[in-house]
Amino acid sequence: MAHLMTRPIPLILDVDTGIDDSLAILLACASSEADLRAVTCVSGNVEAAQVVMNTLAVLELVGRGDVEVAVGRTVPLVRPLMTAPETHGLRGLGYAELPPARAMVSSRHAVDLLIDEARRAPGELLLVTLGPLTNLAVATLREPDLPRLLRGLVMMAGAYRSPGNTAPTSEWNVAVDPEAMQVVLAGWAAHPGVPRPVALGLDVTERAKMTPDHLAALHHRAGDPSDAPMLTFIEDALRFYMEFHSRYDGFYGAFIHDALAVAAALDPSLIRTESVAVEVELGGTHTTGQTVTDWRRVWGREPNLEVAVQADVEMFFERFIERVGGLAATRSNVAL
Repeated sequence: MAHLMTRPIPLILDVDTGIDDSLAILLACASSEADLRAVTCVSGNVEAAQVVMNTLAVLELVGRGDVEVAVGRTVPLVRPLMTAPETHGLRGLGYAELPPARAMVSSRHAVDLLIDEARRAPGELLLVTLGPLTNLAVATLREPDLPRLLRGLVMMAGAYRSPGNTAPTSEWNVAVDPEAMQVVLAGWAAHPGVPRPVALGLDVTERAKMTPDHLAALHHRAGDPSDAPMLTFIEDALRFYMEFHSRYDGFYGAFIHDALAVAAALDPSLIRTESVAVEVELGGTHTTGQTVTDWRRVWGREPNLEVAVQADVEMFFERFIERVGGLAATRSNVAL
């Protein structure tokens, strides 16, 4: 049985590749527990076409042009698209410049890819969503058995006991497409025996605050090469993000929400969750996109979500620096 325990986890990331998504992709590529099968793209931080270009370029940066990248739905289910150029830059990667990737976008639609791959390997695929849940909602509506076909679902989504970052009570990924989050919750709730989705909201992801000290440690782990394209990319991307947080949040650093979600998906012991009932506010005057959480069980309903309430952020950063820094070292003299 031992060799079965160490087999890498087949992983699909669903992304809206801005700065922290790119770091999450790097971490997935640097983690031996992950067998990154595909990356599906959705509009969010930037429009889907730019998300695809960013994703392909980041994968090429680490020599993973073999990973299938598919574009999905380009607008939310119901609402007009919001993007976040002030947070991630006009092209989504801050000040970073990457050459266009040689790999091409998949001929498959992201929704078809999610359904096809889940059917091909039932119970094996772990899906981690790092952007709005639009693609997953469409896939769940088209294949209602998707929750049974996946090994698990981990989402960077919501704000459960913390303020929002888009409106006072709403987190970005949910606020962009709140209907999609509600569709996903309903889709999973329709299968009582299936493991509940795990959500990492701002309550834990805003503890994953990357600072210049972490960047220095990353450099040190990579052996301080002057010609490491990965380190240059990370620094240029994060400098924009850190300047944004310096202006709006009063600290020079960056919340790397999505990388924490990938780390927790690969090693659930990094977080502690509570089973709660959650509904998404769809019609509020000031609260649209809020993940309304029944902490006191006043609804008397079955929980439909595992919400992360604690995270071992110190261990996460140790692991992130060790793995991404190690990958940067191996890529330091690779010509792009």
